[in-house]
Amino acid sequence: MTGQTRAPGAYRERNSTADRALDILLLFTADKPVWTGAEIGEHLGVARSTGYRYIQSLVNTGFIEEATHGFRLGPRIFELSRLARAGIGLSDVAMPPMRALATAVNETVLLTRRSGRSVVCLDLVEPQHTVRLSYERGHVLPINAGAAAEVLLAWADPAEVNSVLNQAPLERFTAKTLTDPDALRARLAHIRKRGVAISQGELDDHILGVAAPIRDASGSVCAAISIAALATRIPRTELKTVEGAVRDAAAAISHQLELRDS
Repeated sequence: MTGQTRAPGAYRERNSTADRALDILLLFTADKPVWTGAEIGEHLGVARSTGYRYIQSLVNTGFIEEATHGFRLGPRIFELSRLARAGIGLSDVAMPPMRALATAVNETVLLTRRSGRSVVCLDLVEPQHTVRLSYERGHVLPINAGAAAEVLLAWADPAEVNSVLNQAPLERFTAKTLTDPDALRARLAHIRKRGVAISQGELDDHILGVAAPIRDASGSVCAAISIAALATRIPRTELKTVEGAVRDAAAAISHQLELRDS
């Protein structure tokens, strides 16, 4: 025997009460946010009394509510929408702009967050290069070297910055690594003014980094997006273009976080 048989009245039948409720909810759009009971019944193809029975069930549970000249979506919908947005993690929100940035510049893109005196790589997108940079999810980076670290420190609370910089001597990785707290504070002030960090050779002699801050719905910097590339692959003439692409990606992620948390 081919196919599957289904018992009469199975819960997946399109005539179920749950399906009718979903049909009603899906009627509401930006172009038509209010529907009368008669209109809903007509679109369902049921008697007006039956349509009102479905409507009343949705009203009682808060999914729709009475409005002038009909019914509109209710507070329960907005609560579920908020929970759905909150359930989307930072990496989920950031990944589409990260992929777009990696495609645009053809370089490794990192999503990072600060944790005390360290910076953690939350996620990354790698291009198809024969020379692969040694970054992984969960990779821990120092707080005083590299564009991503400096962006995250630049917008941290000043008291927290002082605590981080004064806890222990800063580690040196190359001749360009800043280990003097005052010199690093001056660098952070410059980054805040510019809105983006550009570093070369601070963590690795051959690596160029460009990073921009990601802001949450409150406007606070919660993460950074950056590109990491062999410096020889990005000519000086293209640096402004790369900087703009990183800024745009950070703005796109920040906007999505604002929508998620609003």
